[in-house]
Amino acid sequence: MRGARPERDVEVALERGGTIAHGEHVLVSCSGGPDSVALAAALGAIAPRMALTVRAAFVNHGTRSSAWQDECVAMQIAAQVDMQLDILALPGGRRGEAQLRTARYDALIGVAARHGCSVIATAHHAEDQSETVLLALLRGTGAAGLRGMQERRSAAPGIDLARPLLGIASERLRAYCHARALPYAVDPSNAQTNLRRNAVREALAALRPLFPGLDAAVARAAAIASDERDDSARAQLRRSVREQLDREAELRDIDFLHVEAAVRALERGRTGTFHMKPGIALRIQRGTVTGITRE
Repeated sequence: MRGARPERDVEVALERGGTIAHGEHVLVSCSGGPDSVALAAALGAIAPRMALTVRAAFVNHGTRSSAWQDECVAMQIAAQVDMQLDILALPGGRRGEAQLRTARYDALIGVAARHGCSVIATAHHAEDQSETVLLALLRGTGAAGLRGMQERRSAAPGIDLARPLLGIASERLRAYCHARALPYAVDPSNAQTNLRRNAVREALAALRPLFPGLDAAVARAAAIASDERDDSARAQLRRSVREQLDREAELRDIDFLHVEAAVRALERGRTGTFHMKPGIALRIQRGTVTGITRE
């Protein structure tokens, strides 16, 4: 697309997203794949502007003979963006996905603690969130599973796990790599449909042409489920707006995006008129709903 700046878009999303705070010490998990390469490079690019201290870690799971290629990519990226890199090897032996994931995070937590990092950043993106929510649904989850992955949560005392790319599509991350001429590796195990997550990934890929907003819709649903479960301030505002709209029969089916625009305005103490549907708007004065107008 003419005028598109994928490299700038990703960096701006990280800076403005709020998942990574100004001045933090960050350990970024870099597998050598396009998503984690983009994350490592983008964090390196914005580090001076956000006063971040960033280093990377590569974890060799010991499950593929080609892992040395991924390691080489991680080393090249670290050198290219002038970032310190720790290379970790998990003990050998056949293990399931869940066990490997636990072992990987334990290893990353150990490195973060050793270097005084307050946050571990991983490159989970919008499609990963969709897969996580769908897998939870297929397992018969409750409200907790519908939350999907959280943008930030505690991983260990004094160390958080952050996923600052959850709102970004994987194609944008690949475009970022291409725009900055960054090398990356492709994990051949992603094509193994006998793995549940890969099977779900394939099914979602078939659905996206029919539902172009699929990932954004799942992300919204996960965010709402998370807010409601935590009874966050945003959830309370959202309920308040819905309650006021529900008093009018013609406003009981307002689109989520319109409600969310009003919620964000209330959070920020703004003043304005927010259209709910043609001819009907919500009036907000300094962060307070003052009425409904009709034209």
